[in-house]
Amino acid sequence: MESNKKNNSKIIDSKLKTAFTIVEVSILFVIFLIVAFLVAPLSLDDTMQAKNVSNWKRVQGDFANIFYTINSQKDTENFDFNNTFENTIKPEVKTDIIPYKITYMNGAYPNTDYRFSTFKQTNKKATVAYKFYDQPQDGILGLLMYDVNGQVGPNVWGKDVFGFNIYEDKFEPFCKDKQNSIQDKDCSRTGTGLCCSNWYLIGGKLN
Repeated sequence: MESNKKNNSKIIDSKLKTAFTIVEVSILFVIFLIVAFLVAPLSLDDTMQAKNVSNWKRVQGDFANIFYTINSQKDTENFDFNNTFENTIKPEVKTDIIPYKITYMNGAYPNTDYRFSTFKQTNKKATVAYKFYDQPQDGILGLLMYDVNGQVGPNVWGKDVFGFNIYEDKFEPFCKDKQNSIQDKDCSRTGTGLCCSNWYLIGGKLN
């Protein structure tokens, strides 16, 4: 009788130990899921951002070639920069698309300087938009916007949208003439994100 009680006690103790082990494992599993849920979006966002920045860096070479083509025609008779630019970029454009909303990094809607009325989808499914001033402003003939992943979000300046100032002899990323401290401050979640266009090219990071 006493032996049976001892055996039953051992069985109960064994079951309790097993039960505690399952509870402990369950708690650890839940903690793991919570951490994964919090970390995964950040990791995915970082990966997408790195891809967008890489695409923007690649675009520099494409536009350098476009400008080389434009410059090679400057000595031709009746040269017109605007028309030559549009004819040069035309082979890279697949179709016109309906304009979509693009915001600053801080969530604000851009002023009229950085809004564009005509959006074009490139052969690489990016979006390009540009406009020329009636008169050059500080040597700048116009502005060009480039959304590296097209209509796919986030459609935010400094995340997947970047830009050039268009000069007569070059394309220059926004804020290239600004101090690094200004670019760093603007390329942040409280800034416009416009300066990210150059900040990333010189090795800066999003703050």
